[in-house]
Amino acid sequence: MRELKENAVWYEHIKTCKQSGARLGRLHTPHGTFETPVFMPVGTQATIKTMSPEEVKDMGANIILANTYHLWLRPGEKIVENAGGLHKFMNYDGSILTDSGGFQVFSLSKLRLIEEEGVTFKNHLSGKKLFLSPEKAIQIQTSLGSDIMMAFDECPDFNHDYKYIRQSVERTSRWAERCLKAQKNKKDQSLFGIVQGAGFSELRRQSAKDLVSMDFPGYAIGGLSVGEPKDIMYRVLEETTPILPNNKARYLMGVGSPDALFEGVLRGIDMFDCVLPTRIARNGTCMTSEGRLVIKNAKYSEDFSPLDKDCGCYTCKNYTRAYVRHLFKADETFGARLATTHNIYFLLNLMKNIRQAILEDRFLDYKNEFFEKYGLNKKNPKNF
Repeated sequence: MRELKENAVWYEHIKTCKQSGARLGRLHTPHGTFETPVFMPVGTQATIKTMSPEEVKDMGANIILANTYHLWLRPGEKIVENAGGLHKFMNYDGSILTDSGGFQVFSLSKLRLIEEEGVTFKNHLSGKKLFLSPEKAIQIQTSLGSDIMMAFDECPDFNHDYKYIRQSVERTSRWAERCLKAQKNKKDQSLFGIVQGAGFSELRRQSAKDLVSMDFPGYAIGGLSVGEPKDIMYRVLEETTPILPNNKARYLMGVGSPDALFEGVLRGIDMFDCVLPTRIARNGTCMTSEGRLVIKNAKYSEDFSPLDKDCGCYTCKNYTRAYVRHLFKADETFGARLATTHNIYFLLNLMKNIRQAILEDRFLDYKNEFFEKYGLNKKNPKNF
């Protein structure tokens, strides 16, 4: 049944929810097959902060994300390649997606110069001048050995005017073509294109059509969740996903709040990633079935219940709110580890429940049940 035999990674559609139109699928990769929609924990430096790769895999994370820019800086892609690639280097036998470095170009805006050939910018660690091009981004990711590589793109600021965004989209399309030409190993690695266009409907359509014409095995929607209102993000998804092929994976980059995961799935998205669950965990914020819980608050000092009574994670099975709060107040790293374990499990389990709801043609019912319990139907929800 494999439709894309020439590609290392390919998407298989299983079912469309009759109630909502949300879709259930499978993504086949050289390091395993897993069902979608899926949330990918982010291991920026080839590690999910405070957790071992084995723990993450045992929790149900069959695919994680690593960061091309940061691994290029340290330890360097050649060291990773000499170690046998990312999978062996970090001892993770699931699937790995690497981003292209395009978002770092966006986030390092004060240190960069964007030209047609590529981007010149300063190493944020040493100040040394660096140059990243589509060809260089593919070369780095090839050395890293990820299952899914991302095309090098420009992630433009939403505040730029139409003229700038149009030029940016056209450049991203040209860069995408260069990435395809630079790709050497389609048998072991697949390359996904990234749709850009900020909030301009016409430019999003142009970007999507440009990339679809290049026949990538998967497509990401980038440049969202960068500070724009969520209703704009949802509008962009509604206008963009219908243009993308039904037989290819659709990936919404940088999104991980529970409400946005539901809304993305509703609009046809298959893959998500975000640093949110690990970042807020290190600050003592936990995702629970009843909304956000800030464990450092004094009211939890003698609360001997789990973080979430409906959760089956290691943290909730073994430790209390009072103990986790104590660890944070005592500045013990085990507190961040327990909170991270819980948050990652929470999102992985949420996606598992979403997949089951699609299978049973009750995704909208499950969404409404979750939103009601989580507090997202309130005027001031305890969201992230």
